[in-house]
Amino acid sequence: MADISYIGQNTDLILGQEFLTWLWFRSETGSVFRMEDGPHAHEPFTVAMEQRIVVRGGEGEHQETATVAGSLSPLREARLGLQTGKLVVRALVKLEKDGMDWQVTLRAEDLSPSSFRTPKVSREDASDDPDAVFLEKAYFIELGLAMLDEMFRQFLGIRLSAARWQEETKSMAKWMAHDLSQGAILVQDQPDAGR
Repeated sequence: MADISYIGQNTDLILGQEFLTWLWFRSETGSVFRMEDGPHAHEPFTVAMEQRIVVRGGEGEHQETATVAGSLSPLREARLGLQTGKLVVRALVKLEKDGMDWQVTLRAEDLSPSSFRTPKVSREDASDDPDAVFLEKAYFIELGLAMLDEMFRQFLGIRLSAARWQEETKSMAKWMAHDLSQGAILVQDQPDAGR
């Protein structure tokens, strides 16, 4: 039964691929996000896609996948894959907020987080309060997931507006066409994703 696909599966995959590709674009051209609401409203955090990205293009027998991994790598082969029409299907995403780092692998098929790594939990308070370690870890998990939700919310705000998505895809095309030897670029006049 697990091999039977449901009617929206291709739509989910495409949306996930577009989100991860957009996230890579944002990580190189304007990586600062702000939390919209909640206890961390208006607080900034950054995103970086580094070390491991998988891009895929084509269909059926003609499907091609490129996996690029490397510490502090410019991910040139994956960037070249984007230029040939491939989209990101899996990526290692690094989030940073207040000097703390989270790492998570996201898959385009269902945007499920895997290998989720939070900042290290301080064990100094464990002797005073045995629940402190657990509560701090739970807080880090909740905050990391809130940042992922915020990025996806901002993506949907752009993606569901035809005019904003058209403008964003022009900026993304410029980013994809940028000379790979130059590294990351800054796209001018990028609309604020938080709007």
